Amino acid sequence: MTSPAKSSNPLAPFLDVLADAATQAIMPHFRQGFEVDNKKHTGFDPVTIADKNGETAMRTLINNTHPDHGILGEEHGPENLDAENVWVLDPIDGTRAFITGLPTWGTLIGLRTHSIPSLGMMVQPYVGERFAGDGARAWYHGPLGTKTLATRTCDTLQDATLFTTTPALFSEGERQAYDRIEATARLARYGTDCYAYCMVAAGHGDAVIESGLAPYDIVALVPIVEGAGGVVTTWTGGSPAEGGQIVASGSPRLHDLLLAELSKAA
Repeated sequence: MTSPAKSSNPLAPFLDVLADAATQAIMPHFRQGFEVDNKKHTGFDPVTIADKNGETAMRTLINNTHPDHGILGEEHGPENLDAENVWVLDPIDGTRAFITGLPTWGTLIGLRTHSIPSLGMMVQPYVGERFAGDGARAWYHGPLGTKTLATRTCDTLQDATLFTTTPALFSEGERQAYDRIEATARLARYGTDCYAYCMVAAGHGDAVIESGLAPYDIVALVPIVEGAGGVVTTWTGGSPAEGGQIVASGSPRLHDLLLAELSKAA
């Protein structure tokens, strides 16, 4: 499976190479018996052999093909972060979905160039979908064919469809701000993890509001949403490259409206 030749970035084809390697390492474990470990002493942050093997496969390819590049991965830590190009990897974004058999997880493959998200891909190998972007354009390849991604226009909160993983992840102040927005919006959907950002990029939803994200949760998704015509920032309008409180919108006007509310709780 290859993505359409839509990016001028010479590293764009390498996204598919990494996606193939991650798929081969992860899919033998999906909906199969495997042990689930907990990375937290208090609370629950699951990790599986599929997470670890998927990242190892991608890191091996990066080190062999681009030894001068850096890597920031969720499971195996950082290396060479001072490099011009740093790959930011989350082998399974949505591990809770993965361990419960739901196909709403994805492999996130991002690239930061001079600390700016410059390339990204979300891969869902079970349903065979790949969403990718370079900040200037975004594209899809999967069961529905190959197409260019474009966000849709939505200029009011009342017309907006929102996504978040779960409001339970927000602090008290964050939750109050989110609840005010959700009470005004047309529709809210939970539990979508990385898929939410891709649905905004594809024009099926209007915004994603999240908090507590690490760089590997968001870097890959920024070039996809922005390449499709959307906006991704922190709740105060800053760079999303380091994660934190993140809002992604399909239209700049809606983004401004969301920032007006979210900045009060940032």
